[in-house]
Amino acid sequence: MYGNAYGSDIDSYFGNSGVSSLQNAGMWTIISLVVAIVAGICLYFTVFADKNENNYKGFMAKLYEFVKFKKMYITTILKVSYLVFAIFTTLSSFSFISTSFVLFLLVLIGGNLILRIVYEFSLVLLSIHENVSEINKKIKK
Repeated sequence: MYGNAYGSDIDSYFGNSGVSSLQNAGMWTIISLVVAIVAGICLYFTVFADKNENNYKGFMAKLYEFVKFKKMYITTILKVSYLVFAIFTTLSSFSFISTSFVLFLLVLIGGNLILRIVYEFSLVLLSIHENVSEINKKIKK
């Protein structure tokens, strides 16, 4: 009815496949969410229950530690990401040399200083957590 250069109407140009694939993706997302919630709750209260803590060996013991957050990996991730972002900040500061030498120094020194402060604060919080957990374990013994 409303003719255009691409066809008789917009549905014939785009087709219904875009809409149906979007509906399918939305439906799959909802199904995935429901299955994940049910499976997560079931696994947490059966396989990863506290009563099973000493029953696992090898891979399952490591998986149990991972799921129950017995070992924190974030410290290592933070240390590596600090190095990556510090190198990035240092290298990207050189792009400001042609614009302004002061801006270059500000990004080089100030950027790395702010980055260091943020990461040290994060690591201090994690250190406090680790110390409190260790104290808690000693008190339970």
